[in-house]
Amino acid sequence: MTCPILKSDPRGINKAAEIILRGGIIAFPTESFYGLAADALNEAGLKKIFQVKGREEGKPLLLLVADKSWLKGLVQEISPLAERLMDRFWPGALTLVFHALPQLSPLLTADTGKIGIRLSPHPVTQALVQAVGRAITGTSANLSGQPSTLTAREVHQSLGESLDAVLDGGKTAGGPGSTVLDVSGPSPRLIREGTLSRSDWEDVIRY
Repeated sequence: MTCPILKSDPRGINKAAEIILRGGIIAFPTESFYGLAADALNEAGLKKIFQVKGREEGKPLLLLVADKSWLKGLVQEISPLAERLMDRFWPGALTLVFHALPQLSPLLTADTGKIGIRLSPHPVTQALVQAVGRAITGTSANLSGQPSTLTAREVHQSLGESLDAVLDGGKTAGGPGSTVLDVSGPSPRLIREGTLSRSDWEDVIRY
């Protein structure tokens, strides 16, 4: 079956959401690169992400949410520091790592007991997550070890028939991706440098 390229209008976004809720996976634009979306609660969809990317199952998958209130169904605890960081930088280029609720799939956590979560500022990403109605994956839409993809055409050429659809939101901006901070402990730990500068988030931590 040919992988359709959907317009990022309400009809296309709703179609993409239906595919995700049926256990399929789609590619979609974010503020940096194209990502792969699967329903965070659908084990078959999560397994398909790893198959499509050729990704080892020992690597975690980050999640995208539409509102910080969604964290209650995903994480064990939200510290005052995490609240301050979310209030300051969400939506934005900051992924926060929490202790995951035990019912989350180990495919998401890579058996670490932790889950990375972000609220994207990209309007198509936001609309897609809202249409799905629960968290989706946000891993990059590329074969593991290959360059990230900037356009729907690049996604189609790279992953092609392995996907159920590509949501075309035009060319994405690229860049270093989100900054990843582990806020599961008493003090934050930087996992990955990204768009958000150290001085920005350290200012929040001081207070």
